[in-house]
Amino acid sequence: MRSWSKMRSWSKWVAASGVLALVAGGGFAAFYASEGRAGNSASCSAAQAKVERLRPLATGEVAAVQVSGRPALLPDLAFNRPDGMQTSLAAFRGRTVLVNLWATWCAPCLKEMPALDALQGALGGPDFEVVAVNIDTRNLDKPKAWLAEHKIERLAYYADPQAKIFQELRKARKVEGMPTSLLVDAEGCELAILQGPADWASVDAKALIGAALGR
Repeated sequence: MRSWSKMRSWSKWVAASGVLALVAGGGFAAFYASEGRAGNSASCSAAQAKVERLRPLATGEVAAVQVSGRPALLPDLAFNRPDGMQTSLAAFRGRTVLVNLWATWCAPCLKEMPALDALQGALGGPDFEVVAVNIDTRNLDKPKAWLAEHKIERLAYYADPQAKIFQELRKARKVEGMPTSLLVDAEGCELAILQGPADWASVDAKALIGAALGR
């Protein structure tokens, strides 16, 4: 397993070079650094002050985070709740969320899951939630088994077994690979995006999320 410093360097390399291929578990994912626009930036004018607070905090363990230049509404991404019923990003209005896309075939995704679980434990509540969405399309019992085996107990199990959420974000020119994390404010406006892994349990990550929450 890579150390976090090496993983962070890898993530920076992805952003700088624009492309990296990952072949794992029979799947293929290409990593591209791109910053597309989706939604209406005018409706996110209040989020501009938030991104200005975030900008100097994209450092250390979260140095690869790209803070939005002009915050815009994300598409209303749809996925399944832990009970299997469908929900969407709109259901989280009123809470700041860190939307993370992960899959069991993605080694960097698995590397950061314990840190995401720790972040949820530290900051999760009525104002914030880590929304980790699994996009495995085969062996659908495998993600839950992996989480149980590694004692990831504080993250609710959200899933998109058709990986439509990934395709929609790719169509919006926001992602081309995994893992990807999007920081979204209580109005549904994108504040920042990270393509690649991070130590989300770190002091740097908690300071970034705290600033998004106005703390």
